[in-house]
Amino acid sequence: MAIMGADDIDAAVALTAASLRELADRDWSVPAAGLDWSCYDTAVHIGGDFTAYAGQLTGRATDAYVPFEITADPGTTPEGLVRIVEATGGLLSAVVRTAPEGLTGWHPFGSAGGDGFAAMGVLETLLHTYDILGALGVPGWHGSAPLAAKVLDRLFPHTPRGEDPWQDLLWATGRAERPGLPALSAWRWYAEPLRGERVVLCEVSPRVADDLHAEGTGGFAWADGGPGEGTRAAAGGIVRARDKGVYRPGWGQYAIVRAADGLAVGAIGFHTEPDDEGGVEIGYDVVDSARGQGYATEALCVLADWAFRRPEVATLRARVDEHNDASRRVLVRAGFRETGTVSYERGRPAPPATPPAG
Repeated sequence: MAIMGADDIDAAVALTAASLRELADRDWSVPAAGLDWSCYDTAVHIGGDFTAYAGQLTGRATDAYVPFEITADPGTTPEGLVRIVEATGGLLSAVVRTAPEGLTGWHPFGSAGGDGFAAMGVLETLLHTYDILGALGVPGWHGSAPLAAKVLDRLFPHTPRGEDPWQDLLWATGRAERPGLPALSAWRWYAEPLRGERVVLCEVSPRVADDLHAEGTGGFAWADGGPGEGTRAAAGGIVRARDKGVYRPGWGQYAIVRAADGLAVGAIGFHTEPDDEGGVEIGYDVVDSARGQGYATEALCVLADWAFRRPEVATLRARVDEHNDASRRVLVRAGFRETGTVSYERGRPAPPATPPAG
C-alpha cells in the first residue's frame, strides 16, 4: 500500500494552482463539468476539503467532522480562489508533516491517519481541477499519473489497473469510461479497507448498496458472473436497514476484492449487529468463476478477526444449506465448529496466557 505524505500534497497543489491560474481570466460562475457547483464554488470546496481534513487530525475527531467551514470573501476573484487553494493546501501539508505517528481522524469513508488524509487531499484537488478546467475550455485535462497511481493504491484497492493511472482514477470516480468496463453510476473510496494476503474487504455503504440492489455494479469491477444474486439481496437488506433508521456502519456487507487484479469476486458480511449476548451471524457469496480458490475462507478469517477486535462480539454464527459441502469446508477452515445440522459457530479466541512471575 502506498504511503502518501506532505510532499504529495505540495506537488498536487502546485499542479492545481498552475493549471487554474492560466484560466483566471475566464468566467468562473459557470457550472463545473459534471457538478452542480459553479467553478467558483468548486474551488472554494477544494479549500474546504483541505481545512476539514487538517481539522480532523488536529481536532482528534473520532465520530464526525469538526463543525466549521471556510468561505471566500465577497468579491474574491479567480486569482484569489487559487490563493485560497494554495494556502489551505499548505495547512493540510503542514499538519500531515507534523502529525504524530498513530494519530487518526474520522471520515465517513473510513478513519485515517496523515497518509490517508494526504491521499484524500490529493484526490480532491486533482479531480476538481479536472472538473473546473473542463468547464473553462480545457476538456480532458491530464493530471499527474504518478500521484494518481499512489491515490489508487491508497484509497481505491478495488479498481483494476490499466496503462494510465490517471484514466483509471477518472473511471474510479465516475468521470470516464474504460474499455470493457461500464461507466460507474456510484463510487466511493476506502480509507480503511480490511486487508488480507490475497483479498481486500471494502464495506458496502448504503449509497453503494442502493446501486448494487438496483442492478448496478456498486462501483466495483466484477469477475465473470458477478455480482451474484445473494450479493444483490444482501445489499437490499442494507437499503432497508437505512430506510428504517437501524443501519449501523461496520455490521453490514463487504465486497470481496481480489488484490491481484482489483476485481470483486463476491461479498461477505453480517446479517445484523451483535445481539445482547454478543452473537452475530455471518454469510458470504462468491461468484462461480472464483470459487474453489480460497477467497471465501480468507475473507471469512479477515472479517472474523475484525469482529473479535470489537468488545461486543462473543460468538460468530453461520448457517449453510444441508448439502452445501463446499461452504461447510470454508467454515471449518476458518475455525468454525459444527453446532447442528446446518449451523456453525466460532467463539472469541482465548487471551494469551500470562507467563508466571519471576
